Amino acid sequence: MTAFRGACQKPRMPSFVKACSADEIPPGAGKTVTVNGKEYAIFNVEGTFRAIDNECPHRGGPLGEGELEGCLVTCPWHAWEFDLTSGESTTDDLTVTCYDVKVEDGTVLVIV
Repeated sequence: MTAFRGACQKPRMPSFVKACSADEIPPGAGKTVTVNGKEYAIFNVEGTFRAIDNECPHRGGPLGEGELEGCLVTCPWHAWEFDLTSGESTTDDLTVTCYDVKVEDGTVLVIV
């Protein structure tokens, strides 16, 4: 009989990982970063940093390149809007995942 080793492994605890320097994203702007092979869209909303999945669920557009207005980002491909605080679309019922972000010593950290 063969045992499945993965069944007893503890799940990996999420941790904060460096995404970029805070001064790389001025207020009102966004940036796409890759952390551990995954793309995140990180935005500076009046000094508060927010992170979501970079890929728009509508057609795969790069949300990190979208226009930011308040807490709403507009996908540059088809103008779908997403709320950075909830991940909900104001255009349809699609959502993107939001990730916890913190800034320490001028470094933006995202939870992975």
